[in-house]
Amino acid sequence: MNIITLIRNRAMNSARRILIGSRNSSFSGSTPAKSDHTLSIANNSLKPRFYHDHSNHHLFQIHRTKGIAQKFFGLPSSNFAPSPMHFSFSTFNSDVSTFKVRNFSNSVETRINDNNFERIYVQGGMNNVKPLVVEGVHKDDESVAGEKNLGGDVNASVGKSKGEDSEVEKEAWKLLQGAVVTYCGNPVGTMAANDPGDKLPLNYDQVFIRDFIPSALAFLLRGESEIVKNFLLHTLQLQSWEKTVDCYSPGQGLMPASFKVRTVALDEDNHEEVLDPDFGESAIGRVAPVDSGLWWIILLRAYGKLTGDCSLQERADVQTGLKMILNLCLTDGFDMFPSLLVTDGSCMIDRRMGIHGHPLEIQALFYSALRCSREMLVATDGTKNLIRAINNRLSALSFHIREYYWVDMKKMNEIYRYKTEEYSMDAINKFNIYPEQIPLWLMDWIPEEGGYLIGNLQPAHMDFRFFSLGNLWSIVSSLGTPRQNHAILNLIEAKWDDLVGHMPLKICYPALDNEEWRIVTGCDPKNTPWSYHNGGSWPTLLWQFTLACIKMGRIELAQKAVALAEKRLPVDSWPEYYDTRTGKFIGKQARMYQTWTIAGFLTSKMLLKNPEMASMLFWEEDYELLDICVCGLSKSGRKRCSRGAARSQIRV
Repeated sequence: MNIITLIRNRAMNSARRILIGSRNSSFSGSTPAKSDHTLSIANNSLKPRFYHDHSNHHLFQIHRTKGIAQKFFGLPSSNFAPSPMHFSFSTFNSDVSTFKVRNFSNSVETRINDNNFERIYVQGGMNNVKPLVVEGVHKDDESVAGEKNLGGDVNASVGKSKGEDSEVEKEAWKLLQGAVVTYCGNPVGTMAANDPGDKLPLNYDQVFIRDFIPSALAFLLRGESEIVKNFLLHTLQLQSWEKTVDCYSPGQGLMPASFKVRTVALDEDNHEEVLDPDFGESAIGRVAPVDSGLWWIILLRAYGKLTGDCSLQERADVQTGLKMILNLCLTDGFDMFPSLLVTDGSCMIDRRMGIHGHPLEIQALFYSALRCSREMLVATDGTKNLIRAINNRLSALSFHIREYYWVDMKKMNEIYRYKTEEYSMDAINKFNIYPEQIPLWLMDWIPEEGGYLIGNLQPAHMDFRFFSLGNLWSIVSSLGTPRQNHAILNLIEAKWDDLVGHMPLKICYPALDNEEWRIVTGCDPKNTPWSYHNGGSWPTLLWQFTLACIKMGRIELAQKAVALAEKRLPVDSWPEYYDTRTGKFIGKQARMYQTWTIAGFLTSKMLLKNPEMASMLFWEEDYELLDICVCGLSKSGRKRCSRGAARSQIRV
């Protein structure tokens, strides 16, 4: 029997009723019809509802919850996906109760081919699991200034900003507060854009996982943690569960791209709020987000670092969700490379831009998420195989990216003289790259003292475009070597007019144009040359640039970029992106008052005021990984791999 325990937040609060509305299950994956039935919970007990398919003799499990108390630990089998269930909360006053969810018990078994990293069992039901607790915010708990405090108990060292906020910063904070989305009276995220003049917001009124990251960091650095904690827990509840395109079920552990808080009428007097996730089934192109789960893991670590509270990471439900994401990413497949194989549109560049394969952005975030997970996973007999798999993947991935994605003048000369069609274990040109692939613009563009990690690598294909997010995050996570990290910033400084110009920072360089644009983008009218993803400038990348500069001791570069943005952003109404080769014009279809533009600026300013806080958000070189070799060349009697030689260069 499942039990929901209702705990009063205050002694004077009146009793609440909890209503549960359900939808009929659909084995075929079609949209279920909304049921008019409601169940009233009495005597603190609730019987689960099961639906029987008489034709197939299958017993359907209880519907997936979409309300605030919805976390299931018994996931559906791969034969079907459950339909959504709503938890509704009817209250008789404005206060929000503190409640706990217990006894949603089941076992979760996660398989990865024949090499089961683990089997996750939640034994004894939710009585052994730290429950989801959402604490109400009361009027008398609000700050003296009249603003709602989104914070909680945080590390005392966080939030003490050096110096007063400028007028631009005060305006930005007001706008960021105005973009906060609440669910059942509690803050759970920020909408993508909050332009009062936008009559057709599309999905910009939703909370995107990747978009919320700079907002979350801004709140954490200011000492406000409640909104981040709520976001982490509620998105955890929304891990993949429903049918998507053509009734195909995504892998267990997939995080949604975004979610929206919707209000649904139960009757004339009662309404309920539900979280409606989007796993890509509504997005343009219908592509599932690969980066959402990776960003979620990165934010989970940042929350612990900046608040000093690691209890959230140690919760059984959080540990289970973390393992599910890892198992999804570490699943064995046909791919021979340690990098993740993904399709176009699966990350920040969410439209066709020729990044399918092994894009650098995903690899850098994957590497960061693995390093985060290694820190946060609770070591038990059940996780030792998973931790071993993480270490092996970290070692292989770092070697792969550092060795094969790196280009500078020395590497360019090697590629220029590559021999092709090499068939042997001793081949130098392992991916059969043809020297003619080297673009003409690159030969004169790359500086003597700089270098960067290319955008993509596949057999007979190197994407030589410079992608900012992947390179910056490679610095932050130490995916690149110390020498490579310095060289990337040297390149940005040397090519400042190309990569920064009038507004930091180019999402990629150079832009695709003419026939190449038509073939690669499919004549995308939004990704025209030097616009949007095709060479547009995105101010939200400012915080990652700032973090990378602080790590490498190049703070003057970050200060220069932030000063440039501070001068233009408020005047231009905080746009989403800028167009033209130098970022001089506001983007053709850019939304104004874009939240992650605002939050990226605020996070950058706070990091510059408190550079010591930045050390909690980046990683130093892990030399132990250099001693791990997972290849089997030596065991098979073949020539040893080149890792030993590479190790000596990396240590320099």
